Amino acid sequence: MTTEESTPIGLPEAQDRFIGLWGEMGSAWGIPRTMAEVHALLYISGEPMNTDDVMARLRISRGNASMTLRTLCEWGIVSRVHNRGDRKEYFRAEQDVWKLFATIVRERKRREFDPLLDALRACRTMTEQPSAGGKRRIDPQSADLEAHHRRLDEMLGLVRTLDSLSERVISQGGIGFRTAAKLLAKVS
Repeated sequence: MTTEESTPIGLPEAQDRFIGLWGEMGSAWGIPRTMAEVHALLYISGEPMNTDDVMARLRISRGNASMTLRTLCEWGIVSRVHNRGDRKEYFRAEQDVWKLFATIVRERKRREFDPLLDALRACRTMTEQPSAGGKRRIDPQSADLEAHHRRLDEMLGLVRTLDSLSERVISQGGIGFRTAAKLLAKVS
């Protein structure tokens, strides 16, 4: 057994490992690594931290820390906290993982899913309406048009179902998702 394997890991090292893993996962999901790491730090520490604390622990610039904290607050997964007698602003991450998940789903839905659904609907209606001159660009009896509509209708059906599911996930602070997850876990 090497010395590294026999040395117990301390809390800061374990937290750093979590922060790194959360940063990697965030990057894979299209979230800036620093944003995921700042969130992970606030979540795993469990205590409010000010901008200076975040900068020191993650070794990031003040501008990066401030911008990231502001974005996390906008997403609703971090909140501002004021300590009486201290002029600094502190930040705390949501500690309820179900509420956290529901909030992330809500934000992703608003930013990505809702515009996709609107764009798919617009694609579907493009071939239903006559052009400006009153004539259809595509013969409404065309097999290609029917196939096009069928594929779009199937995609819209899927996206609407996922939209409905996401609404249930984000309702009541994640209680719907928690219930569904527990039921699905029993099935498998």
